[in-house]
Amino acid sequence: MLRLPSRIHLEWPLGKCAVVPVILAIVAIGGCTVGPKYTRPSAEVPPAFREAGPDWKVAEPSDAIAKGKWWEIYGDPQLNSLEEQVSVSNESLKAEEEQFAQAREAIRISRSQYYPQITAGALGAHYSESPNRPLNLSLPSYQDYQIPVQASWEPDLWGRVRRTVEASRSEAQATAADLANVDLSLHAELAQDYFELRGLDAQKKLLDSTVDTYQRALDLTESRYNGGVASAVDVAQAQTQLETTRAQDQDVDVARAAYEHAIAVLTGKPPYELTVPPLPLTTPPPVTPVSAPSQLLERRPDIAAAERRMQEANARIGVAETAYYPTISLSASGGFESGSAGTLLQGDSGFWSLAGSAAELIFDGGQRRGLTEQARAAYRQSVDNYRQTTLTAFQEVEDNLAALRVLQTETGTEEAAVATAQHSLDLSITRYKGGVANYLEVTTAQSAALSDEITALNILSRQFSASILLVKALGGGWDVSKIPAM
Repeated sequence: MLRLPSRIHLEWPLGKCAVVPVILAIVAIGGCTVGPKYTRPSAEVPPAFREAGPDWKVAEPSDAIAKGKWWEIYGDPQLNSLEEQVSVSNESLKAEEEQFAQAREAIRISRSQYYPQITAGALGAHYSESPNRPLNLSLPSYQDYQIPVQASWEPDLWGRVRRTVEASRSEAQATAADLANVDLSLHAELAQDYFELRGLDAQKKLLDSTVDTYQRALDLTESRYNGGVASAVDVAQAQTQLETTRAQDQDVDVARAAYEHAIAVLTGKPPYELTVPPLPLTTPPPVTPVSAPSQLLERRPDIAAAERRMQEANARIGVAETAYYPTISLSASGGFESGSAGTLLQGDSGFWSLAGSAAELIFDGGQRRGLTEQARAAYRQSVDNYRQTTLTAFQEVEDNLAALRVLQTETGTEEAAVATAQHSLDLSITRYKGGVANYLEVTTAQSAALSDEITALNILSRQFSASILLVKALGGGWDVSKIPAM
């Protein structure tokens, strides 16, 4: 049966006169790079944000949000101080920075393949051979001392190393964008927790005031009961209303503590080390400037990361295709060798050699084709991921623009509801004092008024949350120019 070798391998020694021509020939053809040239695929970009109404401010380079420290637009020194601590002390951010450092060093590893590998060593040995060994032409006992130096180099004729470096560089840049995305997410998370906490402070202030009001109402009802004007049922209802509201007031402390603990962890501190002083929300968030949809592709770090990974996947196709071409390598060795340590470094003890080899794989059962098609499929997948990331980005902007627009309208409606509920409560108290209504009407009006006020505060908190999420969706002042060139 005829057996064919799976790889053709040629090797030839290089004489002194052949070294320079061979190296020049290799350099001359070394500019060939196989694989497709990368061009960023298109992504569907809407002409405008549908939910951005005429009142929305257009982003300008001078806006505070464009300077990176986007949280300063809220004008809260306490928030600014906490956000600065995230940049320095957050452990998740530190871990992501180390991930980026690993990706950056991977470029160095890939670039090392451009250069030959050189090894050096030393050998000292004593040999004693059998005198009865067949064809024994050597001395039965001798010493051998060597100082060998060896070098090997595989020229990057087809661009395998160049494509590998390109892939490593793109992955490092994608990791840099991942780092920016984590940084943006952590700062946004802290801002959300902070304003949720301040919203709870506003609720706490409202409930504390309401408990005081209900306590006075209970005192009045008990006084009326002692005077024979009110019934025991009125006292019980006033007592129930007071205790229910007091429990609601105390429950706010539980939620506030959780947000305070979350803020501590985000700033890299154990919860017991951080105390955030109460500061109730009183005003709505500022208007967030919105850029054109086309600029979003350059300002979202997650989109930038997806785009860089497309280029990486494209480069991997080239790496796979280089397997179809011959492998050529050069090697050299030299040094000193002697049977005596005293003559080891003398001129006559020197030796050297140069060699080259070429190998071409002629049959692999479809392995190269499979690897190449796998790389192409991975590239197509990265394109799909990129386009999905852009669609999600546009969705997030539209969602939060809509939320802010609707919440602004809802604020006006709820303010009217609060005023109406308070007027109804005043009428019920007047009717009760005049003996026209029972205390149940008063407690019902009290519950409605308190519920509307809490709803108004919740809307205010939701406005801040939507504002922060919109800033995050717009990239928080980041842009692709901040990705290192490497």
